[in-house]
Amino acid sequence: MAYIEGHARDQALLLPASVEDYVAADNPVRFIDAFVEDLDLGAAGFQRTQPKATGRPGYDPADMLKLYLYGYLNRVRSSRRLAAEATRNLELIWLLRGVRPGFRTIAEFRRDNRAAFKAVFRAFVLLCRKLDLFGRELLAVDGTRLKAVNSRARNFSRERLATYLASTGA
Repeated sequence: MAYIEGHARDQALLLPASVEDYVAADNPVRFIDAFVEDLDLGAAGFQRTQPKATGRPGYDPADMLKLYLYGYLNRVRSSRRLAAEATRNLELIWLLRGVRPGFRTIAEFRRDNRAAFKAVFRAFVLLCRKLDLFGRELLAVDGTRLKAVNSRARNFSRERLATYLASTGA
């Protein structure tokens, strides 16, 4: 009896011809795409919203913002992980239309537009709540007492720290 075999890797049509077939109509990436396309990125405070006439073309700030929104929704915060996901994740390939920025480009975009991110993320979360798109998780904490690993010898108050510093001559 033989094993179940997969397709040959050099087969011409292993995947469907369109990435559109992999992204469902109710997928959250479609909402991210619509949200960012509706934004005025220049008014939101993003830099380089108008491309320069000379030099190598840069990445569209809208695509980079879509990448970050997708990352924050899926708990991917690292620029290196976002760059890896942009090459292998079909949802991100659809969302970015095949653009694959490097991790340094992603990190520089975050650094250069730090102030603009706050307002856009706030608006995104408020819109999601208003449209009831994402459920809110319930976090419950019981009254369990956990013993800490902080002995009296390692616990410092302001007074004890002041006397310790005075005794060591610091």
